Amino acid sequence: MTNKRYPFGENPVIVRFAKLIIYLLLIVVAAILVVNNRVARYYADIPAWYVLLPVAVLLCAENAVKLWACKTYSARIACYVFDILFLMTLTIFSDGTLISTLYIIVLSDFYIEQPDLRGTIAMGAASVGLFLITFAISGALRGERVNVTSLVAGAFNDLILLVLHFFIFNFTIHVYRSNREIKKGIAELEAANEKLRLANEELKEVTALEERQRIAKDIHDTAGHSITTVIMQTEAARLTIDTDPADAKRKITAANLQAKHALEELRESVHLLSGSKEYVSLKDALMEIVHESTDGTGIAVRANVEDISLCDAKRRFLCNSLKEGISNGLRHGGATAFYFELRTEEGKVQFLLSDNGSGVEPSELKEGFGLKGMRARAEALGGEVRFDSEPDEGFEIKMALPLDGANGE
Repeated sequence: MTNKRYPFGENPVIVRFAKLIIYLLLIVVAAILVVNNRVARYYADIPAWYVLLPVAVLLCAENAVKLWACKTYSARIACYVFDILFLMTLTIFSDGTLISTLYIIVLSDFYIEQPDLRGTIAMGAASVGLFLITFAISGALRGERVNVTSLVAGAFNDLILLVLHFFIFNFTIHVYRSNREIKKGIAELEAANEKLRLANEELKEVTALEERQRIAKDIHDTAGHSITTVIMQTEAARLTIDTDPADAKRKITAANLQAKHALEELRESVHLLSGSKEYVSLKDALMEIVHESTDGTGIAVRANVEDISLCDAKRRFLCNSLKEGISNGLRHGGATAFYFELRTEEGKVQFLLSDNGSGVEPSELKEGFGLKGMRARAEALGGEVRFDSEPDEGFEIKMALPLDGANGE
């Protein structure tokens, strides 16, 4: 905002320059006024300069105090009152020449100091009125016949100067103020943009760090869990290979598939960390998991997948859920066939995976590491998941996630 004392703001060079010019003009004009009236005699044959010289000196001294000693606008109000009294005295005891110029100099200082346009207008109008009144008093004391017509006619040129000064000077100040405010606004906008840029850079760094931490956690949790499962499956197969070769074969198949999924997850995580991710549609990514699961395993997977565009987080979650669901069906239910469906319905992505495994009683269904992680991740993405199973009826995973842009995303 503009400084209340100086409309030119906190620029010390402009303030000092304006003060100096105003004061020098005041001294020069006051001196000329005294010199021009040095031989004149008014009122009881008193030489005019007896009055004009001390009043001019007092005017200059008072303005020096006003310009350099008074630190607040309120402290300067009294000085403006003395200005008017001195100017009225100079008007009465002089021939009137240069009086309007002194008014203009004093008013210039006031206009510069005044932050409110209403105050400027009031002071300008009051000065014109006082100027006319003083001229009328001066004429009356000289014995001249004074009326409105003669008064305005005699002071017409001075009035024109005062009015022109008011409009030109205040218009100049207004333009300067406006330009200064515009420059200040531009500077503030540039500073805000710079802060925003720095905040954006910081946000990018924080986001990248959080993403790396999330990927690292995914590697630790998912891959670690998968490898542990592979070890347990192969160990169980080793113990049963002589007594139950068919069961051992199923366990080895499940372990092999789990290892494939773990390797694929590790590759995807490495690609994400390196930033060199090749875009593959969600449908192609899911069908690749289906083909990978059926290739050489003897497992049948029937799939009905719509081509849906989703953000990376949801894409990864759906792919990992499909891998986890197939692996769980093989390990825990001995499933040999799966049905997988992905479609959109009422602004949501509907995920369904069911198998023909042995199943369990609903009361005995316990969510292990993989299922708990699946539920937590679905809820974090604004969705929900449900697990259903019956003895000899297999296992079913139903999941619903909001589409991108739904629910205020």
